[in-house]
Amino acid sequence: MNNFYKNKKVFITGHTGFKGGWLTEILSLWGADICGYSLPADGEDNFFNALNIEKKCKSIIADLRDEKALQTALVNFAPDIIFHLAAQPIVRTSYEIPVETFVVNTIGTANLLQALRNVEKRCEAVLITTDKVYKNREDGSAYMEDDALGGYDPYSASKAAAEIVIESFMLSFFNPEQFEKHKKSIVSVRAGNVIGGGDWSKYRLLPDMMKAMNSGTPVVLRNPFSIRPWQHVLEPLYGYLLVGKKQYENPFSVANSYNFGPNPEDVLTVEDVAKTGGIPYEIALDADAPHEAKLLQLDISLAKNNLGWQPHLSAKEAIENTTAWYKAYYAHQDMEHFTKKQIEEYFDRSHGIRQ
Repeated sequence: MNNFYKNKKVFITGHTGFKGGWLTEILSLWGADICGYSLPADGEDNFFNALNIEKKCKSIIADLRDEKALQTALVNFAPDIIFHLAAQPIVRTSYEIPVETFVVNTIGTANLLQALRNVEKRCEAVLITTDKVYKNREDGSAYMEDDALGGYDPYSASKAAAEIVIESFMLSFFNPEQFEKHKKSIVSVRAGNVIGGGDWSKYRLLPDMMKAMNSGTPVVLRNPFSIRPWQHVLEPLYGYLLVGKKQYENPFSVANSYNFGPNPEDVLTVEDVAKTGGIPYEIALDADAPHEAKLLQLDISLAKNNLGWQPHLSAKEAIENTTAWYKAYYAHQDMEHFTKKQIEEYFDRSHGIRQ
């Protein structure tokens, strides 16, 4: 894929964030021409600054809610491929700022798709939502791409609403039957509980574990028995990049949406993850905490069968890679070199070079 993306014009929303930063780093290593559009990076510690991402792309610091600024940036750059990752991504934060969460995640997606209508060239868009878009019955089912959408908390609901917006734009303005007229294709991709180096977000298990490791204090587990599809950040990014490539080569060969998650044996509880990471922990259940789903699993058959994608890191390996990244960061190692090595080792493995 590095040959495919070399010199491609790629527009990334959310490039200052955790997943967006990793995606920008990968595409920079592959020689893509990148334009990032995002709010400023959060906090003193962040992947964007640690990897000097600003020097590896055209970086536009602006708001997804600013429809005019977004359209100007997108139309002027005239990308070949778009990866839309910008979002308010935290479930607990969505209870604190529900309206802002809906505006950013739902209307922000509509703003991007409206801007795409004004790009006067062929362009593909990969729109990142979440595994939490499904109406979660918490009955042990692994959700497939055509299962019912829904959302208890504002974050999940805002992303489910974004999926409806995506489908509406696809049918109304980017209908595959009229591709020769508009020359656009859009696909939604769904993944969640992504871990990896460089994430310092609030209310996330691995960042909390790494902060505890660095400070020598136990990590506090709020929902120790909750089950999630944990995966290293490179796993879904590999899937997103595959979708973008296959869309560009043949937009009629991809489905409308794809799940990316781990194999069933790597769906672990929160406590299992803490044990695997070897980090001391304390359990502090909060009866007044806002609702979060206790069980969530994805069916990844479509991505395996249609894209040739599959997970390459076990949950244990994902946690080990994540822990190694933070240890290197806190030891003041060269994080550009360290991250490049993790990326190269992963893609060697995904292509059968290293097992």
